[in-house]
Amino acid sequence: MLGVVFSGGESPSAPVILKALEGKEAFFVAADSGLVAAEKAGIRPDYIIGDMDSVAASRLDSYPTERVIRFSQDKDYTDTELALKMVFEKGCDNVWIIGGDGGRADHLFAVFSLFEREKFPCRWLAKSADIYCIDAELSGNNIFCCVEKNAVVSVFPVGIGPWEAKSEGLKWPMEGLSWKRGFFGLSNVAKDENFFIKAEKGRFMIMLPFLLSGKRRPLCQQ
Repeated sequence: MLGVVFSGGESPSAPVILKALEGKEAFFVAADSGLVAAEKAGIRPDYIIGDMDSVAASRLDSYPTERVIRFSQDKDYTDTELALKMVFEKGCDNVWIIGGDGGRADHLFAVFSLFEREKFPCRWLAKSADIYCIDAELSGNNIFCCVEKNAVVSVFPVGIGPWEAKSEGLKWPMEGLSWKRGFFGLSNVAKDENFFIKAEKGRFMIMLPFLLSGKRRPLCQQ
């Protein structure tokens, strides 16, 4: 089941969000001001969760009180963490984050760190990039993508190593690269409109430009 967390911060435009969700049924949770991005895309979340310090009370009034889960500002987890916990507890095995880009650098790093954990999202639609996460030990260990020719593809190892990957269709193949924590593959290039990456060992985040044409990207599943 697809679970989608709308985080605060900057999000892709409504058309980008709707194209990504086209034809999909999902369980939606808004983390505090993530509600704004959800509603701009015409989506009413199943739940809104957080300390509600960044969302107007008038937005919350249209939702049943049992669907608005409030926490104190003096809490141990971020609003996005709480939302992720909810979608995982609901049994979602394919989890996306939408938003969480821009603004404070510490918030951006906090979202990035969520991909280091044992249970992690498999897609992040930030304002500036469409990001997939694949893991060699899970069913979502590869990604076939259709992009524009010469699109920039960047790859970052995350989680616990060691890391090993193979690829087809990229200008600089990933086979044989010595991945270590803190290393990355920045600004690789898709030679044609299709490329393939498989995680042989470890976990990788793959950052792509958004694709607004009629071509469809695959669903990256854990």
